[in-house]
This record gives sequence, structure tokens and C-alpha cells, in this order.
Amino acid sequence: MKKVLLASACLFALAAPASAADLAARPYTKAPVAVASVYNWTGFYLGIVGGGAWENGSGDPKMNGGFVGGTAGYNWQTGNVVFGVEADGSWADVSASATGATVVPGFGVVTATASSKTDAMGTVRGRIGYAVNQVLFYGTGGYAWIDNKITLSALGLTASDSKWHSGWTVGAGVEAFFAPQWSVKGEYLYRSLGGETYFSGALPTGTLNFHTVQVGVNYHFGGPVVAKY
Repeated sequence: MKKVLLASACLFALAAPASAADLAARPYTKAPVAVASVYNWTGFYLGIVGGGAWENGSGDPKMNGGFVGGTAGYNWQTGNVVFGVEADGSWADVSASATGATVVPGFGVVTATASSKTDAMGTVRGRIGYAVNQVLFYGTGGYAWIDNKITLSALGLTASDSKWHSGWTVGAGVEAFFAPQWSVKGEYLYRSLGGETYFSGALPTGTLNFHTVQVGVNYHFGGPVVAKY
């Protein structure tokens, strides 16, 4: 019996290394590749916009004030270059007034007040820019308009007339995504509006030029984030 046990122990000792060698090797699992988010600016967007405007001119008083409204646009991206079209319209309170003495036939010298107020403004523009992932630097230009009203008051009487002024605009801005479908932008525009004649030809105006600075928040439809490995 002792010989049998010794023989069995020797066989077990010889078989153990061979069995361990026959065990399957641990499978190798490749580490997952990190996913980088790339922002694609192509698509339609809607937003809100607001800011301030002040008249560019040599005389005083100069019109100034604020505005707030909405915007809509569409972007196309190829490589890092982004093309787009954008339209905006705003309610405005950009105004100036002056009071002084004037001669009224039959009444002599009287005190009169003249005021000019822009109560709506907007643009339709093209945009072209360069995107650095979620940040877009761009230039812009196109059509601009305002709805302006002039009011004259004297001798307890008041008369008003409104005109639509059309012109052009040019400027630049920067826009950046702060969430997958939301972006914020800051923009400067120079607007030049052609003159109009008020009160049936009695009061012609010259060109109205405005500096405007505005900020906006846009919602982009269709999800501009594309996963890249």
C-alpha cells in the first residue's frame, strides 16, 4: 500500500504542472477608445437677441437706446468654414429730442420740441466664419431697416409722421456652444439707413447711421454634436 501511495503522489506531482500549462490563457481586452465631441454648425436655429444702439453723427442730440427681439438662421459647414444666412427683428426705443425757439408765421417766436424715435429695427444678412470646434468667429453683412417716427410739438399742438428707412449693415461677431444645442453670441453691427422725407415733403432727413452692440442666445435644431473616435 505504501508503494501505491508513493507512486500516486509522484504521478500527481508530475501531472500538476502539465495541467496548469494546459489552462487557457486569459483573454486580452483592448481598452475602449475615448470619444471626442466635435461640433457641426450645419442646421437651422432660432433665438433671442438684444442690445444697445447709438447714432453716429456730428450733431447733437444723438439718438440712443436699446432693443430686444428674435432671430432665425441657417448654417452650412464645410471643413472649418461656416456659411450662413440670418434675419432678425426687434422692438426698439432709440430716440432723441430737442427743444428750442422757432418762428411760426402769425405767432412770432415760439418754443417747439422735435423728437425722433426708432421703435423697430432689423436686418437680413449673410454670414461667413471659421469654426474652432464649438467656437465660431464670423463676419456679416446685408440689408438693414428701421421704422422711425418724428414728432413736432408747438403751441399745444402735436404732429407725428412715421417712415421706413432702408439701408445696409456690416459687422462681426463670435458665437460659442455652451450646451449640446445651445449657443451664445456677441455681435457688433454698423447700420446705415437712407434718408426719408416727413410731413408730405416738408421735412427731409439725411442718412441715419447707427452703431449697435448685441448679444443673443440660439437654440440649434437637429443636434450639432457629432461623436468622433
